Amino acid sequence: MHNIDIGLVEMTLDVVKYAIDRIAKTNPEFGKPKKEEELRAIVGETITPEGIGGENAFNLFKDVLIKATVPIDHPRHLAFVPAAPTRAAIMFDLVTSASSIHGAYWMEGAGGIFAENEAMKWLVSLTGLPNKAFGVFTSGGTAANLSAMVAARENWRKDDKNLNKKGLIITSIGAHSSIKTMAKVIDVDVFLVPTEDLMSKYDLKNAINGLDEEDRKRLFSVVATGGTTNAGIIDDLDGIADICEKENLWFHVDAAYGGGALAADSVRHLFKGIEKADSITIDPHKWLFSPYDCGAVIYKNPELAKEAHSQEGSYLDIFKDEGAHGFNPSDYQIQLTRRVRGLPLWFSLAMHGTDLYKSAVEKGIALANLAGEIITKNPIVELVREPSLSCVLFRRKGWSPNDYRDWTYKNHKEGFALVTPTKWKIGDTFETVSRFCFINPDTTEEDINAILKTME
Repeated sequence: MHNIDIGLVEMTLDVVKYAIDRIAKTNPEFGKPKKEEELRAIVGETITPEGIGGENAFNLFKDVLIKATVPIDHPRHLAFVPAAPTRAAIMFDLVTSASSIHGAYWMEGAGGIFAENEAMKWLVSLTGLPNKAFGVFTSGGTAANLSAMVAARENWRKDDKNLNKKGLIITSIGAHSSIKTMAKVIDVDVFLVPTEDLMSKYDLKNAINGLDEEDRKRLFSVVATGGTTNAGIIDDLDGIADICEKENLWFHVDAAYGGGALAADSVRHLFKGIEKADSITIDPHKWLFSPYDCGAVIYKNPELAKEAHSQEGSYLDIFKDEGAHGFNPSDYQIQLTRRVRGLPLWFSLAMHGTDLYKSAVEKGIALANLAGEIITKNPIVELVREPSLSCVLFRRKGWSPNDYRDWTYKNHKEGFALVTPTKWKIGDTFETVSRFCFINPDTTEEDINAILKTME
């Protein structure tokens, strides 16, 4: 299976040609979803005892399967939190896979881990955390938040009286869904502060004061958000940090989406207090132009994370030996086996420089503000709230939830755009509205106007 033959060389050339063509496109074909039975009828059985051949399989992928997907880097993909990896990062993702580097331990992956860590140094510098702070790349925000909370809980359990207690964390209802998912995994309870707008220090103070004595003893961490997924809202990080310090609580900031904006001078002041965090999540595959999947967790005191995550095993002892000394990423997050997923970010940063990254992030913020101005002048739509970071919430006057749904499906089916509805509390009720999230610097004013025109 590993023998190099003429057919494999030709197949490799076909794959490289496809990759070059795809990387070069700034406006790729917008895929349309198909039902499983439709795809099955077209593709047939692909996993067979004899195999269907590389050329056949590849043709099925590029002629059928890829056309049933939505390219995350399309300039009119403004739903969820899209992504727009640089061409350099995509290209180096191929190199990373082809290089077969195991990124768990320095002994095996020293060169790749060194490069990852250069990119991590830049990420840490954006946060303003103390010099000893450092982090590790993960598969995404869920794994990063989970890793941080495991470290927080284990640090809390150093006190013997907490060993058999089920922990409790506080966050807001505007926090990302991964916080509740993470809490299920580590079996801790979550108290949700009832605000989808920013969680203030007063909200947190009232929440803590409202806990009974037993719950207060179970409380070990507060998770604030540095840019909510739904609306780009940043919690009162500075005020929350002060309360966490006073109450001896681990302060975690989930900035998976918004963390990219730390590179933007125009909004950096909104994150005041993030430098006081015990841990921070940032996803480079969201707003720092890396391919999926690349998240990051950063710790103010990495040794606390190492105490929580370092794995033991007789077959792992060699990695701890003096001869293998170096930074072992597996010691700081939940995964043992890992690829060096920070390498594409490192290469892109090294190639383009951090100034270009700053300007690309600023472009997303500028597009959101521009969209806000366009919506304000358009008589059929109106802003629900002022744009925040790169998110814009707006309503089409007179529309029902079904109208938003039908509009979304129509634009998607026609291969034009993907903009999805969300919900926002207006008064005492949650109303269906629409939402833009700008990540891609290739999105234009014409794209914004064209999407709004489809609402007429």
